[in-house]
Amino acid sequence: MTLRDVRIASWVCFFAWTFAVYDFVLFGNLLPSFAADMGWSESESTNINTWVTIGTALVAFAIGPIVDKLGRRKGIIISVAGAAVASGLTAMAGWVIGLTAGVGIVFLLLVRALAGLGYGEQAVNAAYLNELYAKTYNRPEQAKRRGLIYSLVQAGWPVGSVIAAASVYIFFPIGGWALCFIIAVFPAVFIVIAGIWLKESPQFLNRKQALKLLAEGRKEEARDFAAQAGVDISESSAPLSAVFKGESLRAVIAIGLGFLLCWLGVLAFVILGTSMLTSETGKNIEFSNSLLILIISNGTAFFGYLFHGWLGDRIGRRNTIAIGWVLAAASFALMLWTPSDNNVLIIVLYSAGLFFLLGPFAALLFFNGESFPVHTRATGGSIINASGQVGAVIGGFLITAMLSSGVTWTTTALVLGVVPVLLGAISMLFAKNVLPTVVRND
Repeated sequence: MTLRDVRIASWVCFFAWTFAVYDFVLFGNLLPSFAADMGWSESESTNINTWVTIGTALVAFAIGPIVDKLGRRKGIIISVAGAAVASGLTAMAGWVIGLTAGVGIVFLLLVRALAGLGYGEQAVNAAYLNELYAKTYNRPEQAKRRGLIYSLVQAGWPVGSVIAAASVYIFFPIGGWALCFIIAVFPAVFIVIAGIWLKESPQFLNRKQALKLLAEGRKEEARDFAAQAGVDISESSAPLSAVFKGESLRAVIAIGLGFLLCWLGVLAFVILGTSMLTSETGKNIEFSNSLLILIISNGTAFFGYLFHGWLGDRIGRRNTIAIGWVLAAASFALMLWTPSDNNVLIIVLYSAGLFFLLGPFAALLFFNGESFPVHTRATGGSIINASGQVGAVIGGFLITAMLSSGVTWTTTALVLGVVPVLLGAISMLFAKNVLPTVVRND
């Protein structure tokens, strides 16, 4: 594995995540317009989004064990291909709903569940690049830059979000929401093709070879090979079972709970951001203006990824995540209390909120890789990743219930957005801290 191979892999993973996010965020951005076309009320649209999230969580959870069995490279290809198919089929959803409302809605739910492959791609990225960087950037001075390098890849979230918002702004007046989803298909296809040339993780290949020798009855040779390669083969149970044992269990509980709680905030302020900003009981901002706010704010969030990746290399990724989410909760609380006619202050505080809410994910996803051995790395990462969607499901039901009962968007976002993010920061402190200079090869 050469430095050139790692750089190519980083670029492919960056664009793969960017366009997976584009499709994932696009649905939330267009939900107000989609709901208006379908004649859905505000609570009905959030309820449908909740059922979409359930499907997303199930699919995102399933990708981890598959990747731990088939390999990281194939996992990336499967994830991006799933996002491309989901985008294309979503463009047909309105037509199907128009013909048969009930069947059409089921079709929409199934299609958007498939988009969980795109969402799950970030867990695959984290496992894959964590292993590549451990082999390539293994000297102390290099190890202290791994988080910053990975943050550039994870910054595909705000880049994809900006592209999604810009796409709506440009193409929605031309061809409506369907055109926006059709456009999302093409870049994903190119990423699938590029993924074919990725090289598999050395750690995955070494463990696979050691287990092959073990299965052939060559136990001594298998142990010698594993010891030389720095791979632990003492745990031979299925990854889905092994992840709930030993050190992996603590990581799953502490990081998974933090991820779950934080995603209630992501749902309120990112996925349903346009709904919160445009609602009369929210910030009551024009739809076109809310898209501009999303573009500006997500542009700011890009620098949040770089900052938190850099900070994690210095004070540790666990502490970086906790500090960032505390500041995110404070920023969003102030934004919600800002008068609706003060657009400048809303943009500043909303941008700060996204900076500190999304930025720590650059540290969080890399922290996942540091918290698991190679045997359970993708499975553990996918469980934590999917827990975010579980949080979104819980948040979706609660947001729908509060809005249906007449509670304002402002109060709803405060209770189900700000408070969970703060609790998520506390949960992260129960995870085992990992020094940023420690390089894990097992």
